[in-house]
Amino acid sequence: MQVIQILELDRKRVRIRLETGCEFALYKGEGRQYGLQEGGELSEEQFEDIRQEILIKRARKRVMHLLEKMDRTEEQLRTKLRQGYYPEDVVEDAINYVKGYHYLDDLRYAQNYVRSHKDRKSRKMVQLELQKRGVAKEWIQRALEEEYEQENEREQILRWIQKKDYSPQTADLKEKQRMYQFLLRRGFSTNDILHALDYLT
Repeated sequence: MQVIQILELDRKRVRIRLETGCEFALYKGEGRQYGLQEGGELSEEQFEDIRQEILIKRARKRVMHLLEKMDRTEEQLRTKLRQGYYPEDVVEDAINYVKGYHYLDDLRYAQNYVRSHKDRKSRKMVQLELQKRGVAKEWIQRALEEEYEQENEREQILRWIQKKDYSPQTADLKEKQRMYQFLLRRGFSTNDILHALDYLT
């Protein structure tokens, strides 16, 4: 197969594009080792060698390194690997590799995320943020049900009101509006906010 383009990514690496549309990044020394040049040919054997000995090993190492630093979703890992110009089949292999060792678990990620954010954000906001991170709806729903089953949104609002030292008996209209806006920004519904504020007065 023909090497269509070799682009310099930085001082150490180049991006190779083949006639098949496949793209991948190599260190310059690796490119020289395989005699890669624009317009030149890359045999199937050479490509498979690059794929097995360099790309797959490097992608697996990369996802392990990313997960060591912090828990991530499957979608976040895919994005990181694509940014590193790994071909889709190599991305898939790396994801399956960490899944096989249970290092990647979107349900666990969602549970941890809900647990650490539920005291500061509404259920709705936590749900939206997990969706943005690419977590499947079924895992989000399960994590929310597990973590929020002990309390409802209105109880959470009451906790916020206490935390903010808001006194409904002495608060003037301006303070009430400020409290209302604060709770609204946290993602609570208008009905639940008004119910909680009315309940306290």
